[in-house]
Amino acid sequence: MRTTITIADDLLAQVKQRAATTGKTVSETIEDAVRESLLRRPRLPDARVELLTWDGGKPLPGVNFDDNASLLELMDGAG
Repeated sequence: MRTTITIADDLLAQVKQRAATTGKTVSETIEDAVRESLLRRPRLPDARVELLTWDGGKPLPGVNFDDNASLLELMDGAG
């Protein structure tokens, strides 16, 4: 497909130099550069999460981890 683009003079000079060095046309060189740019995906940093841990200690008086209803009452402030 034929199209017209505006490109900085210094960049076009570099493209022409690269084309001459590689034996490709200016169009092929630009296509290669655009393809490479589009295919290159930015590397996202690893999604690492630091989990805070503690020894647990002893529960407060009256807390029974085996009784969900009483835990909910304590958390809601009803106990």
